[in-house]
Amino acid sequence: MKRFLILFVLLLLFVSGYSQEVVKKELTLEDAVLKRFTDFYPDYIYGLQWRGDSDNLVKKSDDLDALLFSDHTGMKWDTLLKVDELNDNLGIQLKRIPSVSWIDHNSFFFKSGSDYYKYNVSEGTGEKFTRFPLEGTNIDLCKKTGNIAYTIDNNLYLKKSNGDCVSVTNFDDKNIVSGQSIARNEFGITKGTFWSPKGSFLAFYQKDESDVKDYPLVDITTREATLKSIKYPMAGMSSEKPKVGIYNVKRGRTIYLNTSEGSVDHYLTNLSWGPDEKFVYLAELNREQNHMWFNKYDVETGEKVKTLFEEQHPKYVEPEQPAWFIPGKNDEFLWFSRRNGFNHLYRYNTEGELLNQVTSGKFPVHSIIGLDESGKFVYVTGADETGLNEYLYIAKLKNDKTKKVSRQFGVHSYKMSGKGEYFIDIYSDLKTPRITQVIDKKGKIVNGLLISPDPLADVKIGSTELLDITAADNKTILHARIIKPYDFDPSKKYKVLVYLYGGPHAQMVRNAWLAYAPLWMHYMANRGYIIFTVDNRGSANRGFEFENVIHRHLGLNEMNDQMKGVEYLRSLPYIDTSKMAIHGWSFGGFMTTTMMLRQPGTFKVGVAGGPVINWKWYEVMYGERYMDMPGENPDGYKENNLLNYADSLQGNLMLVIGSVDPVVVPQHSMSMLKRFVEAKKQVDFFTYPMHEHNVRGVDRAHLMRKILDYIDDKLRD
Repeated sequence: MKRFLILFVLLLLFVSGYSQEVVKKELTLEDAVLKRFTDFYPDYIYGLQWRGDSDNLVKKSDDLDALLFSDHTGMKWDTLLKVDELNDNLGIQLKRIPSVSWIDHNSFFFKSGSDYYKYNVSEGTGEKFTRFPLEGTNIDLCKKTGNIAYTIDNNLYLKKSNGDCVSVTNFDDKNIVSGQSIARNEFGITKGTFWSPKGSFLAFYQKDESDVKDYPLVDITTREATLKSIKYPMAGMSSEKPKVGIYNVKRGRTIYLNTSEGSVDHYLTNLSWGPDEKFVYLAELNREQNHMWFNKYDVETGEKVKTLFEEQHPKYVEPEQPAWFIPGKNDEFLWFSRRNGFNHLYRYNTEGELLNQVTSGKFPVHSIIGLDESGKFVYVTGADETGLNEYLYIAKLKNDKTKKVSRQFGVHSYKMSGKGEYFIDIYSDLKTPRITQVIDKKGKIVNGLLISPDPLADVKIGSTELLDITAADNKTILHARIIKPYDFDPSKKYKVLVYLYGGPHAQMVRNAWLAYAPLWMHYMANRGYIIFTVDNRGSANRGFEFENVIHRHLGLNEMNDQMKGVEYLRSLPYIDTSKMAIHGWSFGGFMTTTMMLRQPGTFKVGVAGGPVINWKWYEVMYGERYMDMPGENPDGYKENNLLNYADSLQGNLMLVIGSVDPVVVPQHSMSMLKRFVEAKKQVDFFTYPMHEHNVRGVDRAHLMRKILDYIDDKLRD
């Protein structure tokens, strides 16, 4: 009888395993695109964070109707606040606990509709903090005072916590734009207003675009199509003229920093406030972007106090992060710099004296998490020497000894507790969707909070592998990703789709879940494809020399490295080298077109999305950093001008763009089409009306269907 039961259990297990295998469902393209961040997204803990400046954890309940709290371990959770209680005490009608930002251990604020509220959980009291104007954009709340900066059209306004609204600027000339991001979001600039630490002042960017040419885009949603012009400074042409204003909230007046010393044709970047609100600091670059001055300005007069230090490089200097003032010290800050080949931290005082290098190693540091309780050590995140992983590191402020804290391979993100003793650590690796845990300051696991099950467990998903190849210089190691079909058979021959980006500030392959591959790649693999991606020289997280090899010759070394990827693919016995396709968007669109025209016959089909065709038509800030001005580098601009290679096209090429793309303007693709017509080359073209640089929302499923069906059709037997 016992033997029978054992056999019966084994039979059940076999049948169960077989049933699970046969019930795995096909991955549809629509699901791959539209459900990637919903049904197929790894589990996470709603609202998990540290409670103010403490070592206590808070999170939302699973049904989102309560806020829960725990000590630092997260082992036992109790109710801190229910949504009904919050509604009763504030006189509002929320259906669930909102996302909260903690002010201290007991108080938080949150936004509901256009209103901001403060709430004290220990007292059970709260109030409406302020309301932002519905007509405003670029909303920037000062948490200290409740004042709100916002823009309407080209001007900047301030709504005070007492309800009064004032105009900070009042320009009738639409060419003068205040309170918005400048330099087309380069140099790490993402916003246009900056509150001082106590909220006494508002610093803001202002740009004069009078000399910048208008670029015409067409709005087809009106009864008769209307012109929708944007300001677009192309490489070598007149650019915007930047300023920084300082608005004194109490006095109601604005002064401008005297930054025009030498030239107004420069960049004002990485704005940071000194903790005492007496000085503003700016990283200023020349138009050539090869010389940076870090300058200190007096807030009351706007005059430059001094240049604290300079950085120069024969190719380019690219500051992207503001000064980080060390807590408790008004006169010391940390500065990010790639001066020694990798992005690291350097400690300065406000007189410009370099005190010491803080972090070191052959890897880039990405962000500062905070100081430990003693104030002697700083925690940072950064890649490892391979560039594949993302870790937590600790470094002593007064020397450059840097130590890795993370103990598991993968791409990690961290939140540090108020006292710097513990960290919320969320990470994944190639095979692990997501793990959420608490670690101590030495990296030891305190408690595992959540191990996400595989959201694709019942879906037919093939294998994803990481591998290394050698670059075209025959010495540099490049990282690559290969995806095989669910039913991969090494005795068969498979078509290939190479997906690429290839440009700076991007990395397609990391040791994260599925190696960063979007799910449409697995859909395509299951249709009989090998999907391949390699991060060529020029991409991110491998050091400044690895990146700047592209300078003045965009596309050349990238193309040669991609051909090394092709060489690897050709060495695989299961690859049908007569049926290879390539696809990429933006810089990847430029690279797709480059590969089709400058390596003709390699790929039978290519789809180039939003491709740069001629770099002299691209924007000043990005284009001149990597290519210099057209007049300074005529051979380089001629070499990568894809119009010059139209006659070489072999195979099938489709260009896809958004009709109102303000980044890679339609002129690129339209000119390429014109040149193909002149060369008597048949190509395909598709535009997404009223979409910008990429196609988002539900239309993205249409885009991917268009691209992948085109590839499938052109590679059909």
